[in-house]
Amino acid sequence: MTLISALLIFVALILYILGQLFLKHAMESDLRSRRFTKFLVAGLVAMTISFFITLGLLQHFDLSYLYPFQGLSVVIISILAAVILREKLTPRLFLGAALISGGVVLVSLS
Repeated sequence: MTLISALLIFVALILYILGQLFLKHAMESDLRSRRFTKFLVAGLVAMTISFFITLGLLQHFDLSYLYPFQGLSVVIISILAAVILREKLTPRLFLGAALISGGVVLVSLS
């Protein structure tokens, strides 16, 4: 893997995570407000760019290699949801995130 490939994987992952957070903010707003429209558009744009970067990466990497990185999004989104959205993190969620992280490490070593 080259530095550019690693950077693109990271950018796609971050954009996907940002898209999820923006969409969550939009869904907490009044559907007729400017805030809703702003966050909805930002979320859709971020996720669309992430999608197309991932499509480009699939030309160069196996899906079985790229998909575990998407698994990291669950862990990162959970942490950011607690920090930014003030959602509650439970012990069960921590256990699930740890299992996902362990799986990502195992797959990336193969």
